[in-house]
Amino acid sequence: MRARCRALYWPGTASPAFLLGSGLKICGLKTRNLREEKQPRWARLLQPPGELRVPPNSMSGRRGEQGFSSFPRCSLLRAQGGPGSPRGCRQPRQERGLQERGAAGTPPPVARPDGAPGGAAPSPPRQRPARSPADGERKKGGNFSALSISRHRRSFPRSSRGGSQSQIGTGTPARTAGACSSPLRFPSLPIPCAMASPGSGFWPFGADEGSAAAESPGTARAWCQAAQKLTGGLGNKLCALLYGDAEKPVETGAKAAPGAAEPRPVCTCDKKPCGCQKADVNYAFLHSTDLLPACNGEITTMSFLQDVVDILLQYVVKSFDRSTKVIDFHYPNELLQEYNWELADQPQTLEEILLNCRTTLKYAIKTGHPRYFNQLSTGLDMVGLAADWLTSAANTNMFTYEIAPVFVLLEYVTLRKMREMVGWPGGCGDGIFSPGGAISNMYAMLIARFKMFPEVKEKGMAAIPRLVAFTSEHSHFSVKKGAAALGIGTDSVILIRCDERGKMIPSDLERRILEAKQKGFVPFLVSATAGTTVYGAFDPLIAIADICKKYKIWMHVDGAWGGGLLMSRKHKWKLNGVERANSVTWNPHKMMGVPLQCSALLVREEGLMQSCNQMHASYLFQQDKHYDLSYDTGDKALQCGRHVDVFKLWLMWRAKGTTGFEAQIDKCLELAEYLYNKIKNREGYEMVFDGKPQHTNVCFWYIPPSLRSMEDNEERMSRLMKVAPVIKARMMEYGTTMVSYQPLGDKVNFFRMVISNPAATHQDIDFLIDEIERLGQDL
Repeated sequence: MRARCRALYWPGTASPAFLLGSGLKICGLKTRNLREEKQPRWARLLQPPGELRVPPNSMSGRRGEQGFSSFPRCSLLRAQGGPGSPRGCRQPRQERGLQERGAAGTPPPVARPDGAPGGAAPSPPRQRPARSPADGERKKGGNFSALSISRHRRSFPRSSRGGSQSQIGTGTPARTAGACSSPLRFPSLPIPCAMASPGSGFWPFGADEGSAAAESPGTARAWCQAAQKLTGGLGNKLCALLYGDAEKPVETGAKAAPGAAEPRPVCTCDKKPCGCQKADVNYAFLHSTDLLPACNGEITTMSFLQDVVDILLQYVVKSFDRSTKVIDFHYPNELLQEYNWELADQPQTLEEILLNCRTTLKYAIKTGHPRYFNQLSTGLDMVGLAADWLTSAANTNMFTYEIAPVFVLLEYVTLRKMREMVGWPGGCGDGIFSPGGAISNMYAMLIARFKMFPEVKEKGMAAIPRLVAFTSEHSHFSVKKGAAALGIGTDSVILIRCDERGKMIPSDLERRILEAKQKGFVPFLVSATAGTTVYGAFDPLIAIADICKKYKIWMHVDGAWGGGLLMSRKHKWKLNGVERANSVTWNPHKMMGVPLQCSALLVREEGLMQSCNQMHASYLFQQDKHYDLSYDTGDKALQCGRHVDVFKLWLMWRAKGTTGFEAQIDKCLELAEYLYNKIKNREGYEMVFDGKPQHTNVCFWYIPPSLRSMEDNEERMSRLMKVAPVIKARMMEYGTTMVSYQPLGDKVNFFRMVISNPAATHQDIDFLIDEIERLGQDL
């Protein structure tokens, strides 16, 4: 009796000819000529490492009738599967409902991580095919992940010979409790032959042609031992492939109910968390209730989260690839019609949840892309990303030390360091991380009002005189929004004139203060700006501080955009006088590149914020706790629940150091100067204001050829106003880059280029200029 030996091409070993050569016998098992006219389907897997042939309709549940199509084999991203390496190449899942026609099922070949036999150079990886615009959808013959093969390892169903009836049509064999997974995921951890389970491999050894009788356990072990002696290690690997999955044998008479879920792998180890190698999981039958804290949900949870991480890592890598689009733009009605975004009463499967994740990221803006210049917050820092994942896993609140001990201490340390950077002696004062610069500015207004009229906390605005605040014409809209929210009113925010560069004029400030006092109003706040949103201008802080001191007015500096320049010895002079402010807003998620959101309000007077906002909630802030109550910071915040925003900044600061942030900021400002020098005298460009910009904001008009010879009149301005919106729309349609535009005062729409992405280079600036000219040439 003879049986075919379904040999596999194992990475880093000799050719399988020792098993498949003519007439070679191992333990009484003969090979047969695989070049017969009618080959079994498993034999077609014996292809060269660069290509694998599969039926063209294998993903749709139909066997191909036109031969076999090819797809490139994914290559491992690292060599030996060591620490940090991905989990191998993922092959697509076979759709359920495939009707097997008697061909023997086989495992797919494995990518070769350590080169060709005999020390030859490894085969170069093949390029992945271009993704279609509908990659977010489930497609027949779907795409292949280059990071994992864990749950898609079997693209071919097992044969009815030697398998259970319940597995036919699912394409995924059932598993026994405590089964160790194949070393496909962990190639450096081969499974010994003793772990093999006879009768549970991909086919029955020792079975006669056409027979379903399984071979005895002794024969299987003898085969493994013989192969081990011949190859010095290959036997372990083959046994792991043949028996390592330890599929659970099922009585042939037992039939699974239609649509019944496959048995899930069960962990039997007594270690928590589970240390078992992760088994294959069929998400098509699983829901969120199968994840932890479900009983025996460890393996499913680990596999699911690893697949989510695979999706995220692919997105991260693509974000830095200049050949990819910044945006795959679709109009709102198109996205609403193309996908079902509605919430349903019944749960989706985990397979559909993973599909939701892919689809969401497919249409997300790649804000870390080197050619994304649309907002003040750009870039994607890897350490900051890791910190954000960690804080989400910790999932705690920032209101008391008892539930966030490390995070509360890190906030204390980081805020003190930021106050030192502002220039307050010894980092004295107070502060809080808030949901954004607008909220930080509102905090400043709230504290300034309380400082002047403490009774407003209990009695409200009716108990105090009419208050007025002052800020520049180019300041952020959040100053007015804060006045509206606090009941002060937007009419009580007086706008101060700016010069042609967007800086507040101190003489106009003093004049307006005197006018307000003469009308019986009470000036309580001056909000200066360090880095305006559009022009990037820095108000003259020293002169403004003198005026505030003279009239005893709270001085706030909105440094949300420009505060990061305090990290640079070359540029921090632009904030001279900030140390005289009573409060400062600073957004590290802008120039410093910390992932959103990360905004801090710094207050020079310690204890004032606590007095202004505390409510003494006894169920949170008990006064008889056994530790220092000054670390229960929640009572000085407007929020009760507060997200952990500090850890991203703290970890990035540890990773870069102050000098690393300095180099990053200096580079962005140098790129802005490069852009300014390149276009200031270039045909087709006009600067919005004269002179080199103070920040990374570069404001300009692109003048199409049709407008260059026109007189500067109303018609020209009317036509010029439409240029920037059209070019921006075309940018988004092509997905090549993104840059913002806006009007300001009597100036029609112009481009506002801002650079805060550390990934941007001179080549990206050149690309932006060329793209604007390409897209606007015909206007």
